[in-house]
Amino acid sequence: MKRKVTKAVFPVAGLGTRFLPATKSVPKEIMTLVDKPLIQYAIDEAREAGITEFIFVTSRGKSALEDYFDHAPELEAELERKEKTELMDVLRTTYMDSGAIAYIRQHKPMGLGHAVWCARRLIGNEPFAVILPDDVIAGDKPCLAQMVEAYEETGGCMVAAMRVPEQMASSYGMLDVESDSIDRKISVKGMVEKPAPGKAPSDLAVIGRYILTPDVMNTLNAGRTGAGGEVQLTDAIAEEIVRGRPVHGYRFEGERFDCGSKAGFLQATVSFALDRPDLREEFSQYLADIVPLVRAAE
Repeated sequence: MKRKVTKAVFPVAGLGTRFLPATKSVPKEIMTLVDKPLIQYAIDEAREAGITEFIFVTSRGKSALEDYFDHAPELEAELERKEKTELMDVLRTTYMDSGAIAYIRQHKPMGLGHAVWCARRLIGNEPFAVILPDDVIAGDKPCLAQMVEAYEETGGCMVAAMRVPEQMASSYGMLDVESDSIDRKISVKGMVEKPAPGKAPSDLAVIGRYILTPDVMNTLNAGRTGAGGEVQLTDAIAEEIVRGRPVHGYRFEGERFDCGSKAGFLQATVSFALDRPDLREEFSQYLADIVPLVRAAE
């Protein structure tokens, strides 16, 4: 009998060097798309998928991330005094119940697989999700919720998958596909982390959403390094295939933004702003005015 997925690991120990100097004092996960931090999008997605236990793998300098989920009595009192009930409702979405959230330190940057392994004692013998906050996915139904529904049919391990151009394959873990069905579930026979140019087994890349069995932790225990000299999560998932356990990809519905890059972050900001009824008219008018000027300057 498959167990429900109620735990999620959020690897947030990275230094965010591509966003320096901002990330010198502000964790990348607190940087905002419009008026909501990246981490809040990830938490909201997890909640929609039925996650009730949240495990953050952090590092030094992430105290602002921990504070973000704490209660703010002074701010709450001020909003109540001014009868700003809508802002009070927004504030409450950032609170986490006592005991619902845990923080684990990753002392050395040894890769995504190592970050997930750091949470092994809190995972125990249960299936769990992994969410990378850098990957923001906009869709009618949250990506992880789509995957949880599919996982209820497949069991095993499941990774979010997206088609990428051939020239970008060397930046991703790529799937070796056995079969691809019309219901978006992909049977996987192998995975390759950051293949050399022209060597990718397909055009389907692994994106930052995973549902994993606790067996993956046993492989990560070995601490074997892969691409870049790091402990790669994709290598541990690929080992599940070698051992005869099912691994599936899931071609999610929605648009993914790579907010680990500056260009991706800006694209997400524009997209999310245009999706907001309170901003759409003014912002779209600004874009309509400025685009001809940019083209003329070229």
